[in-house]
Amino acid sequence: GTIFTARANAVIGKHVARAVKIVPTSQGKVDPSVLLGLGLAVEDDIDNRKTHHDDELDHEHDDFDSFVIDIASVSNPDELAQRVATAAAEENVLRVKGFVEVGGKPMRLLLQAVGPRVNHYYDRAWTAEDDRRSRLVVIGLKGLNRPAIERI
Repeated sequence: GTIFTARANAVIGKHVARAVKIVPTSQGKVDPSVLLGLGLAVEDDIDNRKTHHDDELDHEHDDFDSFVIDIASVSNPDELAQRVATAAAEENVLRVKGFVEVGGKPMRLLLQAVGPRVNHYYDRAWTAEDDRRSRLVVIGLKGLNRPAIERI
């Protein structure tokens, strides 16, 4: 509620620059006009916004592996979420995201995970143009054991 938001803003505000705007949200849902309408014009201050990539001639993500897994239609989304959480814990999977067909359901299941924390929900109905294959993008540290992850 409002009390939590005020308390959270006070705590967070002590640890961020004054120019940082705090936008309350729930489940990551924010009206894009709120984010895009902040009018901060950071491009006018680009010289003062150094990143860890500024001194690199070439930038790659050599420390990570990623691949796509095609899976069969599922009957139990919670069971799939548990399997993804297990893969994250046992095989150093950092991120998973994709769409899944759930047998007998007209809706597309969106599944996403950060480490062992998995979230899934039906985001919209499948359309006639959709490829109803269930596919998950898996990202982890270099040396991921793809066969082990696919078995889970």
